[in-house]
Amino acid sequence: MEKIISKAATLLEALPYIQRFRRQIFVVKYGGSFMDSPNPEERHRVARDIVFLEAVGINPVVVHGGGKAITRALEEAAVKSQFVHGYRVTDEASAEIVDRVLSREINPEIVKAIQDFGGKARGFEGPEIFGCRKFSVPNEKLDLGFVGEVSEVKVEPLRECIRRSITPVISPTAVGDDGKVYNCNADIAAAKTAIALKARRLVFMSDVPGLLRDPENDSSLVTHLAVSEVPKWRKRGVIGEGMIPKVDSAVAAIKCGVEKVQFVDGRLPHSVLLEIFTDAGVGTEVML
Repeated sequence: MEKIISKAATLLEALPYIQRFRRQIFVVKYGGSFMDSPNPEERHRVARDIVFLEAVGINPVVVHGGGKAITRALEEAAVKSQFVHGYRVTDEASAEIVDRVLSREINPEIVKAIQDFGGKARGFEGPEIFGCRKFSVPNEKLDLGFVGEVSEVKVEPLRECIRRSITPVISPTAVGDDGKVYNCNADIAAAKTAIALKARRLVFMSDVPGLLRDPENDSSLVTHLAVSEVPKWRKRGVIGEGMIPKVDSAVAAIKCGVEKVQFVDGRLPHSVLLEIFTDAGVGTEVML
């Protein structure tokens, strides 16, 4: 009986959050090594969390990654992956492979997983939603090739889905001014989407518990990060490599009106729900 009562207590803890967030837009950057698991149940458990958000009246919008699948596809094409400051160097042929993997392999799989759990979802290939400009690393003369930074988000198709209680699922590729497809960082694409839709929250999923003071020690989690503290942590090297686009995107989103940004561990079952609907949370919360 105590176990049953404790379940009710968990629901009651979630109640004020459910009431507060009804009809609000939450953008979820869906990514992490769990997406590469051979176990379908593990690979798609986040889809169940997305359906839960739908069911309690929240409007989720998903922007997904797929880095490991892209790396495998490029290796099969005899292309070695090279990263600069967390960004994948991409030539034109590689960009086409990236778009195929993200838009026509991973995207439909996520859509189907949401539908299999009883949710409603519609997939969008990135170029249907995102326009971009060619990305360049600040203060460095490096040509990353067909790597774009999202500069335009076509919001009307997304808003139409939201009006119909359908979850949009978007791949992070975009069309450039030259009409060609560019590979874009999914974190930046998710942040731009949250800004364009005036989302209440932005949630980043990855393979770490959040921002760690010591990358080798999960217990060194920074649970709350104020925007004003970012330069300090960057100078100390706590924010480095793969965390740079996430943190920069979080700061940009908050400065443009997103209430809070959360970093959660996609490997932890139901991390999205635990972060959103519990008092303690499980990741790093970024705020003003």
